[in-house]
Amino acid sequence: MFDTGAGAEPRKEPRLTAVPGEPESPEALLHRTALGEDEAFAALYDLMAPRVYGLCVRVLRDPAQAEEVAQEVLVEVWRTATRFDARRGSAGAWITTIAHRRAVDRVRSAQAAGDRERRAAASGAEPAYDAVAEAAASRLEHRQVRRCLTTLTELQRQAVTLAYYGGHTYRQVATLLETAVPTVKTRIRDGLAKLRDCLEVAR
Repeated sequence: MFDTGAGAEPRKEPRLTAVPGEPESPEALLHRTALGEDEAFAALYDLMAPRVYGLCVRVLRDPAQAEEVAQEVLVEVWRTATRFDARRGSAGAWITTIAHRRAVDRVRSAQAAGDRERRAAASGAEPAYDAVAEAAASRLEHRQVRRCLTTLTELQRQAVTLAYYGGHTYRQVATLLETAVPTVKTRIRDGLAKLRDCLEVAR
C-alpha cells in the first residue's frame, strides 16, 4: 500500500455486503458470484456488460468482434470470480483489465495471423500449422459456449440468449417470451447453472 502521508484518510475497504435499500456494489456481486450464486452473476453481467463491450469496441474497432470478446470476458469473470481480491483493487478495474487483455490479445492474434498469411501467399506456401492452430484456439472458447447453449432446454436457451446475447432486461425477455418475470429469472438461473457445468467439463 502506498504511503499517502500524515493525516491522509485510510483507504476504505470495498463493501462486500449489501446495505438494505441500496443497490449491491460490483464487489458484493462478484463475491456472491464466487460463492456460486447465479442470480448475482446475472446482476453483475447487467451492470458490467455495457462497460466491457464499450472497451472492446474501442480496442477492436469491430462491433461483431467486440461482442464476441465481451462474451468471452464475462464467461472468464464467471469462471474465475474466486480469484478476485478486493484488497488489490475494485471489481470494475479487475473486470476491465481482463477485457483489455482479451481485446489486445485478439488484435495481436489477428495481426500475427494476417502477417503469416501474407508471407505464405508471397512465397506460394501453405499457411504454417501453428497459424492454423492459433486461429482455432482463439475461437475455441466461443465455440464451447455455443455448444453448451445447445444442452439447455428450449425455454432456457431462449431466455439466456435474449438476456445475455441480445442485451434484453428480464422484463423485456418476459414480454418477448410472453411469460412472467419470475419465470424468466428461474429459466435464466437454471440455464446459467447448466452452462457452468458444461463449460467446466469442456475445460
